[in-house]
Amino acid sequence: MLLSRTLVPRWLGGRASVDAEVVLDLSRLLSRSYHVTPTGIDRVEFVYARELLHRMPNRLAFAAVHPAGGYYGRLPVGAVRQFLSFTDARWRNPDVLDPQAVRAAANRHLLALRPRPVPTAARQRIYLQASHHHLEDIDLVAAILKRETARLISLIHDVIPLTHPEFARIDGRARHLRAMRTIDRHASGIIGNSAATVEAVREHLTDMRSDRVIRVAHLGTDPVELPSVSRPASLSTVPAGPYFVCVATIEPRKNHLLLLNIWRRLVETLGSAAPRLVLIGRRGWENENAIDMIERCTALSGYVIEASNMSDREMHAVLGGAQALLLPSFAEGFGMPVSEALAAGLPVICSDIAALREVGGAAPDYLDPLDGVGWLEAIMAYSAPASPRRAAQRERMERWRPVSWAEHLDVVEATIDAVGAIGR
Repeated sequence: MLLSRTLVPRWLGGRASVDAEVVLDLSRLLSRSYHVTPTGIDRVEFVYARELLHRMPNRLAFAAVHPAGGYYGRLPVGAVRQFLSFTDARWRNPDVLDPQAVRAAANRHLLALRPRPVPTAARQRIYLQASHHHLEDIDLVAAILKRETARLISLIHDVIPLTHPEFARIDGRARHLRAMRTIDRHASGIIGNSAATVEAVREHLTDMRSDRVIRVAHLGTDPVELPSVSRPASLSTVPAGPYFVCVATIEPRKNHLLLLNIWRRLVETLGSAAPRLVLIGRRGWENENAIDMIERCTALSGYVIEASNMSDREMHAVLGGAQALLLPSFAEGFGMPVSEALAAGLPVICSDIAALREVGGAAPDYLDPLDGVGWLEAIMAYSAPASPRRAAQRERMERWRPVSWAEHLDVVEATIDAVGAIGR
């Protein structure tokens, strides 16, 4: 007996990938509602919401595991739009916002964003995850996919807790292993933010899903024009003269201890002529040694300035007067600070690791993250007036081009189309 066309689900014939409903999970953004400054992954999920609203308004839906009750459901689009505007304003102006007012506003938005029941599927669905939020709960993800009647596409930022468990939280490796099991079991599409990430992810995939689509999509970089200032007004404690910046959460993986020990040597050697170091980033975990040096090392007082909860405007002012961005990480999934610095015309000295080379290409100066002498020499060279080494990098930077968010999301859309075509 032939089925009437009106009784056949649309995704079983014709234009499945074009017509598929895309359900973007915003669980991480909601869970970070009270934070005044974002992490890199927060920014990515925000960009996905903003840009996909523009690209596919008629087939985009939002959902989340609500932080207040831990239950999953759909989010009203109007309330999401208001929440995105609130989030953008919060991130742009953390220095002028009253924390109590931010919390009260966040509570109002979370109340408006209480998840609603999932409607019955009228067409094929793609459940899109731009963060690792709740992926470690394989039963929850399975229940979500069943309720949505959807295929999963997940953006993977890194597998550092598996490749470098010594830099993760105590339970980080176990949680990430569970997340990889969820990806292996349920993901029809995987997008890695770098080829290095995809290569690391493949080590944890089995042949459970032979039709899986795997793509690489470098994260986009918003254009930034840094102000040309020698002394940023936003950090009056930074004196006139050369200084460097490190943009990274203070945690062992970022290797702040290397920089702090180098700066102690610089101060001992050069005295008041030593350059300054500005640390932009919140305090993370397992960082007692670095924090002890920042707080208790008298030699570093006035030479190492810790800055957190900075607005984008303040950070750009600080970056605009710097000699270079320093990023001596032991491991990275992508390396957004490198991309953003190069895009803004700021030279970069960073670790010689695969992910950062993939992002920076031939432009930065690369050094082994354990080569203290090499880092010391590079920093001194970049501190010199009319530094030839710095000028050489500026010349190389002319040939470097950032990936735009439009290009990144082109890959996302192509992955959605490819997953939508599976089994059509």
